[in-house]
Amino acid sequence: MSTVELTKDNFDEVVSGNEFVLIDFWASWCGPCRQFAPVYDAASERHEDLVFAKVDTEAQPELAAAFEIRSIPTLMIVRDNVAIFAQPGALPEAALEDVIGQARKLDMDEVRKSVEDAKQK
Repeated sequence: MSTVELTKDNFDEVVSGNEFVLIDFWASWCGPCRQFAPVYDAASERHEDLVFAKVDTEAQPELAAAFEIRSIPTLMIVRDNVAIFAQPGALPEAALEDVIGQARKLDMDEVRKSVEDAKQK
């Protein structure tokens, strides 16, 4: 599946309209971002059931600010409208596969319960 370019105009629609979205925050001038891009693109070919998206932090500064992106590349995973993973740095292929596997295994009912519990404290 090809990667979706996220903008402030389509972000909510893409993220809320899909159960599992990986988001790569990047910029064209960023060396590690360019190194991570082929790893990310290859993973998108292997996991056609997931949505792989990219946010160009230069073109979309509002989105980068909204998610407090301080370092790029940053990978974020959103499942059922809950951000379950966010980590800066270019991941090697094996690490990316591991993160995707762990994210797939999460019990989202447990995650939502934890989020609710945290809000009440």
